[in-house]
Amino acid sequence: MKNLVLGAAGALAVACAYAPVTAEPYVDYTPQKGYWTINAIEVDPNHVDDYLTGLRSSQVSAFEVLKRRGLIDDYKFMVRTGYVKGSPNVLIMTHVPNTGLDDPDQARDQAVEKEIYSVFSKQKGDEAVRGYEKYRTFIDNGNWQTMTMSK
Repeated sequence: MKNLVLGAAGALAVACAYAPVTAEPYVDYTPQKGYWTINAIEVDPNHVDDYLTGLRSSQVSAFEVLKRRGLIDDYKFMVRTGYVKGSPNVLIMTHVPNTGLDDPDQARDQAVEKEIYSVFSKQKGDEAVRGYEKYRTFIDNGNWQTMTMSK
């Protein structure tokens, strides 16, 4: 009898686990404004330091210009501990505070480009990335929106 009850309880638990659950936006979770652009890159583990050094000189100055202009409000570089071939081990992340900033604005966009190149020229940028193709592979690039779960 005990085995029958336990078996029935187990079957019920399995059945409930497969029942479709429908989440409701703004009830179960709330989408947050803005989004993270995440570039996932596989870098040869022997060159991660070289890559980060290059990013420090080429990307940080551009991100700081974008931040001053309000086009991003945060940026991060993340490195994975451990290495699995074919998987990203470096993430470059920027947070855009709202999707309206994606709208084209010729004057703004050209001014931003000019400011970025005044800090770090296009020629310096080209030199900085020369050689990266030997040890870096882009795996993914996507926009990710944060969802806050209801309590």
